[in-house]
Amino acid sequence: MSPVLSLRQVSKVYGHATAPVHALRAVDLDVDAGELVAVMGPSGSGKSTLLTIAGTLEKPSSGQVTICGSDLSALSADATAGLRRRSLGFVFQDLNLLAGLSAVENVALPLELDGLAARPARAAALRVLAELGLTDRAAHFPDDLSGGERQRVAIARAVVGDRRLLLADEPTGALDAASGEGVMRMLRAACKRGIAGVMVTHDAQLASWADRVIFIRDGRVVDQTAPPASPDALLTPDPTS
Repeated sequence: MSPVLSLRQVSKVYGHATAPVHALRAVDLDVDAGELVAVMGPSGSGKSTLLTIAGTLEKPSSGQVTICGSDLSALSADATAGLRRRSLGFVFQDLNLLAGLSAVENVALPLELDGLAARPARAAALRVLAELGLTDRAAHFPDDLSGGERQRVAIARAVVGDRRLLLADEPTGALDAASGEGVMRMLRAACKRGIAGVMVTHDAQLASWADRVIFIRDGRVVDQTAPPASPDALLTPDPTS
């Protein structure tokens, strides 16, 4: 089976030819359905650029990006936007929820923008909110929700419908440890249902929830590793020590 996301020799250069800034340098990355990949690296290493290119929000300067079997260089702007609406979900640190819409309306919005009628879009949104324990908060507006509840609404919006690829940028950055762990459990659950996930984080404890951890420095993938079997394994003493 082909990976949901494939990057081949992807580079991104900003600025002028006389003073170029190389945000990414010949990055290769495959992410399969059901897999959660964490991306770590120092500030300015290229993590966020990788995420925006994977999310079709930017084009690479060179290289090939394939999502759900489609080579993005062969798609028109409209086709790329359609792929993004139907198949990609985003979870941002600042959430980007619309204050004037209720929780269920925020979650249903991507489906309605893609042409689904309001009633089935709302029904789909309510199902996802129920899975995240938010049935009784569906009619509330973002300002009336706690930070953890708003984060769950953002995740519901990211996975509603037939999403294939979930992209998360520091998804727990504004949360306390307990709420952050809850968010990671939800991201893992989404991947277990078959979604491919890419998460940028600076927190090694959160990265331990991923199937693989990719390390980026100066725009290059310098290493990758599999984390312990579970986050709890980080707290278990080595019996041989």
